[in-house]
Order: sequence, then C-alpha cells, then structure tokens
Amino acid sequence: MQDAFICDAVRAPIGRYGGTLSAVRADDLSAIPLAGLVRRNPDMAGFIVDDVIYGCANQAGEDNRNVARMAVLLASMPVSVPRTTVNRLCRSGMAAEDMAARAIRSGDCKVMLAMPREPVLPDDAPHANPDGGAIAMGHPLGMSGAPRHQCHLSA
Repeated sequence: MQDAFICDAVRAPIGRYGGTLSAVRADDLSAIPLAGLVRRNPDMAGFIVDDVIYGCANQAGEDNRNVARMAVLLASMPVSVPRTTVNRLCRSGMAAEDMAARAIRSGDCKVMLAMPREPVLPDDAPHANPDGGAIAMGHPLGMSGAPRHQCHLSA
C-alpha cells in the first residue's frame, strides 16, 4: 500500500451568502485554484493528473451539472483529465479527499486533485464572528471535516 499525502494546497476566495462572489459561477470560481495549483507546481508537468474529485453540496441551477468537469476545462487542463463531482451533502469535501487518498493508497492512481466547494451560510446569527472560521461563520454545507475551499495536489 502506497502512502498518500497532500503536497500542496490552494485556496479560493470565501464570500458571504448573497455577497460579491454570489454572481460568480461555481465552475469559474473553482477553476482559479485548480489553475493556480498546476501553475505553482511546474515540476508536476511530467505527471498525469489521474482524476479531479470535487465535493459539491446542494447542487442547483448552474451547479446542477458536473461542476468538476467544467472547472477542469475552465482551468485549461487537458480534456483527457478525468473529473468527478461528489455530492454527500455535509461530507462532500471530506468524501472527495477520502476518495483521492484511497485511490493513491491502492496504487490505482499517483496524482489526484481533491477540492471541496460549499454554499456558505455566513450571516446565520447576529453574534457570528465575521472574521472567524467555519464554526464562527455558520455550518458550511459540504465542508464537515475538510479545509475550506482548498484544492489538494496529492501524490
């Protein structure tokens, strides 16, 4: 069994519910850290990304398609890169990371990208800390146990 580890992480901006980023499509926003991760790791150019697994809770409207596929294409990654969108509600982000680690540990894959995305539910209470983390901002769907809006390059 191979070891699986996170060798880099990139973060997308976090916005408020109905805030400035609410008009930005999920796939457009998700393409930013994907492209940044690939750009930050030119030594990975010789490796093939085996899969991009994207945890996405509460898909609706524009998000109702395979958001992972659209994000990969918008990040100018090759069309041959497989991509999977996982919806396990509160555990979507962690499920994406678990699936990537499992594929590496089993020897099926060498390089995986795992990315959680969630609708933020920041202004839940008047006492919430606007500068705080996930707990202070309210329970973000799809992020239970996973770092907020990070894209992981695992090898």
